[in-house]
Amino acid sequence: MRCGIAKCIIPLPQVQETVRNSGENVSLVIVPDAGHVCNVDNKNFFQPLFIGFSEKFLILQNNDFLNDYMMKRFLLFTVATFLSLASASAQNQLRAKAVCGPYVQCMSETGFTVIWTTDMDAVAWVEVAPDDGTHFYNKERDKYYDARGNGVYPIGKIHKVEVDGLEPGTTYRYRIMYKGVTAYNGSGDVQYTKANGTDVYKGQPHKITTFKKDYDSIRFDIYNDIHGKDSLFNLILAGAREDRDFVFLHGDMTSNISSEDLIAKMYLGSVAKSLNGGLPIFASRGNHELRGRDAVKWLNYFETPTGTPYYSFTIGKYFFVVLDACEDKPDTDIEYSGIVASAPYVKRQAKWLKEVLASEECRNAEVRIAFCHVPPETAGWFGAANMCETLIPPLNEAGIDAMFCGHIHRWRVAEPDGSISNAEFPIICNPNMQRMEVTVSEKSIDIQTINTEGVVTNKHSIDLKK
Repeated sequence: MRCGIAKCIIPLPQVQETVRNSGENVSLVIVPDAGHVCNVDNKNFFQPLFIGFSEKFLILQNNDFLNDYMMKRFLLFTVATFLSLASASAQNQLRAKAVCGPYVQCMSETGFTVIWTTDMDAVAWVEVAPDDGTHFYNKERDKYYDARGNGVYPIGKIHKVEVDGLEPGTTYRYRIMYKGVTAYNGSGDVQYTKANGTDVYKGQPHKITTFKKDYDSIRFDIYNDIHGKDSLFNLILAGAREDRDFVFLHGDMTSNISSEDLIAKMYLGSVAKSLNGGLPIFASRGNHELRGRDAVKWLNYFETPTGTPYYSFTIGKYFFVVLDACEDKPDTDIEYSGIVASAPYVKRQAKWLKEVLASEECRNAEVRIAFCHVPPETAGWFGAANMCETLIPPLNEAGIDAMFCGHIHRWRVAEPDGSISNAEFPIICNPNMQRMEVTVSEKSIDIQTINTEGVVTNKHSIDLKK
């Protein structure tokens, strides 16, 4: 075969099959007028010269003669070598990518926790800089690593990095960083991809402000009972006010957690994108988050001070307690297939609740607010009725000012008159698919709800004069 042009592609079936099986898209290129011919037993054998490869091209040099048998064997050997080298090259260029986040939790006056997920196992860290007008590359920035390994960097797809030692009411810039792990052959032989993270070269780092020591008022938005309808969730995320202090995800954001991927896909990815890592998220667990094979993984995507779905936090003179009523039917109900054990869990929670309500943070607070996805109802379903026996009495004793709930998919204000529950404070239920905007001061709690069309649907105010 004579090549009359500068380059030609050799259509050898064996070579094509080798390339096809490798998953690589490679062109074999012959460059004429090079190499040499030798004579063995009066037969000419072409000896091509391997030049090298560039991206997806395997380059050989050729003269006027090609022996089919020898050339095929040579090409098969060369292609195998090339594919091995190409695979190593691709490995060096591989980078992990962020899938969900970053988003911020556990905000306090002196720190916060950054959470995000990647598309492959990785080790991760966060770099933090003051918001002082210098470029992020001005100098090496403080690094904070995922400390859950207790001295060993955790390898996984979910990353939680606690940033601490900060100043109250101060704005900081940060970027997330991570390296994919391609092989783990022992502590002395871990192979990584190139590092990846927030683009601070052409883009901007994330910004976050720690809580101040004191606030005249607190503003937060509540979202609940989305049940995986992410497109509608994005409608109520849009147009949210800028001057919020935090966002609260109040349960039943999915209908079940049959796969943990649903957590990011159905809602968490959207809220993380809308906040761009610049506003803290607090969350409660709804009864539907207890359903599905991966329900036990819900807390992997959230961070709380207690390491449980029930916890408390303080912002200035405002105290908040987040509760978990668990399922709405008895543990023995046929719907749960014997997988739910909420009774001992709620009992432990009630013991913890009494202790946290006796703390200085609660006793010294000017305003005390509770969150629970399921609202208490004396004559309601099991979960709601059980709340009246286990969780409401300590809240009454502590002087809780209001409770925010969801679950019933409609607007409701239950006044403390005994008609619905034994709570001695008002209980406000946010409808499903609506954003509840709450502003709390020492004098009042002002509430309004907004639907997917941006229309204000309900307004209510609670007088806090004491």
